[in-house]
Amino acid sequence: MAQTEKKGGLLRKSSASKKPLKEKVVLMYDEIFTTEDPSKCNPRFWEELFLMKVNLEYLEGKLEALDGEELMKIKDNINCLFQHCIQALGEEHPIRVVNALQTLCALIRGVHQKNKSTSGFDIINMLVGFDKAELCMKNLMESLDSLLCAEGSESLKSLCLKLLLCLVTVTDNISQNTILEYVMINSIFEAILQILSSPLSRREHGYDAVVLLALLVNYRKYESVNPYIVKLSIVDDEATLNGMGLVIAQALSEYNRQYKDKEEEHQSGFLSALTNMVGSMFIADADEKISVQTNEAILLALYEAVHLNRNFITVLAQSHPEMGLMTTPTSPIPTTPVTPLGTTPPSSDVISSAELPLDADVQTSNLLITFLKYSSIVMQDTKDEHRLHSGKLCLIILTCIAEDQYANAFLHDDNMNFRVNLHRMPMRHRKKAADKNLPCRPLVCAVLDLMVEFIVTHMMKEFPMDLYVRCIQIVHKLLCYQKKCRVRLHYTWRELWSALINLLKFLMSNETVLLAKHNIFTLALMVVNLFNMFITYGDTFLPTPSSYDELYYEIIRMHQNFDNLYSMVLRLSTNAGQWKEPASKVTHALVNIRAIINHFNPKIESYAAVNHISQLSEDQVLEVVRSNYDTLTLKLQDGLDQYERYSEQHKEAAFFKELVRSISINVRKNLAFNTLSQELLLKEFSTIS
Repeated sequence: MAQTEKKGGLLRKSSASKKPLKEKVVLMYDEIFTTEDPSKCNPRFWEELFLMKVNLEYLEGKLEALDGEELMKIKDNINCLFQHCIQALGEEHPIRVVNALQTLCALIRGVHQKNKSTSGFDIINMLVGFDKAELCMKNLMESLDSLLCAEGSESLKSLCLKLLLCLVTVTDNISQNTILEYVMINSIFEAILQILSSPLSRREHGYDAVVLLALLVNYRKYESVNPYIVKLSIVDDEATLNGMGLVIAQALSEYNRQYKDKEEEHQSGFLSALTNMVGSMFIADADEKISVQTNEAILLALYEAVHLNRNFITVLAQSHPEMGLMTTPTSPIPTTPVTPLGTTPPSSDVISSAELPLDADVQTSNLLITFLKYSSIVMQDTKDEHRLHSGKLCLIILTCIAEDQYANAFLHDDNMNFRVNLHRMPMRHRKKAADKNLPCRPLVCAVLDLMVEFIVTHMMKEFPMDLYVRCIQIVHKLLCYQKKCRVRLHYTWRELWSALINLLKFLMSNETVLLAKHNIFTLALMVVNLFNMFITYGDTFLPTPSSYDELYYEIIRMHQNFDNLYSMVLRLSTNAGQWKEPASKVTHALVNIRAIINHFNPKIESYAAVNHISQLSEDQVLEVVRSNYDTLTLKLQDGLDQYERYSEQHKEAAFFKELVRSISINVRKNLAFNTLSQELLLKEFSTIS
């Protein structure tokens, strides 16, 4: 018997004597693409259509093949198809509902694709018709809302979310997508929250729901009142906020795990390659970048939650077992292909603290720790555009956290200590830190470690000035909290001081190259003022008097760098060039540092001469410092503990528009309706009553 094979909407017989036969659904599509009303000769046309298995490829292709004029000729039939799809969503038979949802996806994508090359018709008019648009879209949104909130099929809910993501991302710039006006008027916000608050729904659909919410929040956010922003900012239901936090934590954990696996694979490959090498002349080449694609969509969701909702801050500190360290999962975890910027969830096993008891043998973690680890990976390499965007967004999220009073309270809480294993960039002049030696400390120490790590590892020709400014601002905001609340943090401040002095040294060494692109005096002033914070208020937040002595020791030891900086800014502030004003600000800011150097250096030299010592030890220098504080005169500097609060609309609007555009394109690219295979659906709804 001849084999039947399906290809491009055709049913072919292997025998060449017969003409290929078209699938019935394809013949029905062809009728829609004529100017005649398809139900004229067949009153049951629309009823039959939604019992047919959808051929997405054919329907989208057919729409794309038409030019604008041809499309306008069949506008009535397309309107009719769109309206019948919406009617079918209210049917009892799930097969009809599934086929209607998939047809809507193809219609929306196909018509929008056409609009890219042809202007001259309105999308809403083309799909539904102006006269019926309001009612049709209201019915569509109400049907989707009902399906998402119903007890029914998880597959149907998944397809509803795919349709909504398709609707939101058909245009690169979501704010130009006029259909979204109807999604604003007929809100599905509560349906999204319901998915996030239910453990079962969250496991199946949490990722898509969180990405959808992040995109909807960004629709025309600077031009009009966006109801999703308003509603997200006042959510206070613990289960919902925790649900959102768990979805985000799982996605970031998955990224961290993939990176760790690649790193281990890379290291074992490198070691075996190394054993075959003669000599070590090629070692430097082995430190190539380990790349795992960043997940900007989930990072945007975390940002919106932290930035808009004060209650979400509590979720950052909610303890849960370290994801990925669970030794014996209670149920087999389905393997899902990962498309981080798309809509496939990184893993279906999103655990909640209520679902898994804490195990004494498992390191407890929380969303903030997972996020800090993620940040330490993406901030390592900022040469790639996606990573630069991700690194910037990580620092913006940390800026919002560093400004929040409650977040600071748990960051600095001595009773909440964790080991946070940040990823450190391989560098020739330092050893890789052993994970086991990590101390248990308040979480703010990990934030400071991350900032120090960034400062030390990005002094390069392609200088990421913007990221450095954000980094120093975060440190400053944390110090302002410590000064205000008199928190004496046991931290190795010397590492920070050393990193800051080396940064100043780098700025001076590369003055000509950097000044061609950046105003480096802004950054230099911020760094000098951090030292001024320590000098002026250090006695209120440094852990011990000896820490304050060490600060002076470090300034005196590295005085040459401060002297050189003073010479440089003095030179530029006395010239009438463009840098006169910013350079003179640094000159004034250096007054106390210079006073310390000029006061103690002669005393140290005198001590060395009297005691016939050519080089003083650290203890001897500290002895001189302690015995000469009384005669030191410093000027009181105003505003050191003040800062400008983060503002998205005025400073970051362009960045977020570009970021959301990039996410929209990636979500659309990865939006695969085949992820919900027809076979699974047909199996699930095999009986139509």
